[in-house]
Order: sequence, then C-alpha cells, then structure tokens
Amino acid sequence: MTTLDSGAPTYTGIDALSVDLTDGVLSVTMNRPDSLNSLTQPMLATIADTLNQAASDSRVKVVRLAGAGRGFCSGAGISEEDHANPGANGTPADVLDAANRAVRSIVNLPQPVVAAVHGPAAGVGVSLALASDVVLASQKAFFMLAFTKIGLMPDGGASALIAAAIGRIRATRMALLAERIPADQAYDWGLVTAVYPADVFDSEVDKVIATLKSGPAVALRKTKNAINAATLTEFEGALEREKQGQLSLLDSHDFREGTKAFQQRRPANFTDF
Repeated sequence: MTTLDSGAPTYTGIDALSVDLTDGVLSVTMNRPDSLNSLTQPMLATIADTLNQAASDSRVKVVRLAGAGRGFCSGAGISEEDHANPGANGTPADVLDAANRAVRSIVNLPQPVVAAVHGPAAGVGVSLALASDVVLASQKAFFMLAFTKIGLMPDGGASALIAAAIGRIRATRMALLAERIPADQAYDWGLVTAVYPADVFDSEVDKVIATLKSGPAVALRKTKNAINAATLTEFEGALEREKQGQLSLLDSHDFREGTKAFQQRRPANFTDF
C-alpha cells in the first residue's frame, strides 16, 4: 500500500507494473514474470510518468527498480504474447519513444535510483538498469544485448549508457556479439556496482537503499547530476540515433527473418547488405 501525506499526490501502477511508496522508498516493480518482465508500451510509459512525478516529491528519497519472478527484465516486445497482440503494445515508434522516456526519467530523476537485478537483464532491460545510479546484481543475474540476434540494434540509450560504464571496446563486444555477461564478469568490467549471493541479495539491497535514504538529499542530487553531466554527454544524441536506426531496421528483411527464426527457435539467415 502507498503511504500518503495529507493532500500529497498518489502513485498508481498498472497490472504489469506495481508502484509503492513506503517510508521514503519508491518501489517500481515490473510484473510480467511469465515473460521475464518483457516490457510493453504502457509499462514504459508508467515508469516515465511515475518517476517524473517523483522528481518533485520530497517524500521520495530513493527509488528501487526491480522485476518480479526470476528475471529483472527481458526487454521489449519479444514474447509470444507481444507478437500476438501488437496493437496493445503500440506501434514500434510508440514503444521506442516510451522506452526513451522511461530511461530518460531514470537518468534525470534528482533522487538516486537503485536497480536490483536478481536475474536476467536483456535488451532495453539493460538500459533501464544502466540508467540507474547503483546497479546491484545477484550472482544469478546476467546481462545481454540480444538485438543483433533478430537483426536490430541496441536502443534505450544503451550505446551511451554502456559505453560510459565499461568503455567502447567492451560495449561494442556486448552489442555486436550479443553474448551473455554473467554477474561476476559484469562486475569485473564495471557494468554493475556490486554482486551478492542470491540468498542474501534482498537484504544487501535493503542495506544500500537504507544508506541512500538517510543520506544528504541535496548532496546526493548534486553528485548524481555532476557525474551524469560529465559522463553522459552523448546520451540525448544516442537516444535519437538509436530511434532512427531502429525504425529503419524494424522495416528490414533481416528483422522479419530474425523474428521468425527467434519464434521458430532456429538460426537466422540474414541477407541484407
């Protein structure tokens, strides 16, 4: 249940995204466990709307971004349910715009955001995690940019966020080879803040959130802003370049072949040049 001050604005989630404000912690939880929390346009829009509202809410000290079930987030629009109901998810441009809004809202939020990555993070799920200020991973977690497997390119600001975290060469490796990066390797690369055993993960996340919640709000805000300004100079440009590139790729033969191969669980035969 959301705790309220008299006259304060409320936070409302949707079936696939729960939102709760308790004792200064705004918990935003992706809740489609059957698809490892694959994202829809309404989910992304709700993340953006929620955090844009929280930006001016003095009750919110820290945000916890997490996923339900065994995964953090498998990305956008790749589940069988999504393919079966494309109209409910909006046009590709709608989904890209909503993803950009969601990632931008995390980066621009004055309060710190903690991503609790307890399981797989793929596609734009990686962008949501890397847009956060503190990325905590369970040893069961892994990170994967799977876009090229279906003839697409990373989006959601990934080309800027990941390169800022781990450098051009490793970011290019993740994006081009679509490899699974286990939690310990992600930590060694600098992709995540810390890695914890699965059995103590939740308690360790709670400790980090408690530290941030009791910290000096103004100093934390100015620190976040300064670091982002110094390291994410290409963030807005990346969002636009990725959108234009992705829209072009979504209309390609390779994407249609890649999607069909994904659904049929076979290697894709890419032929575009």
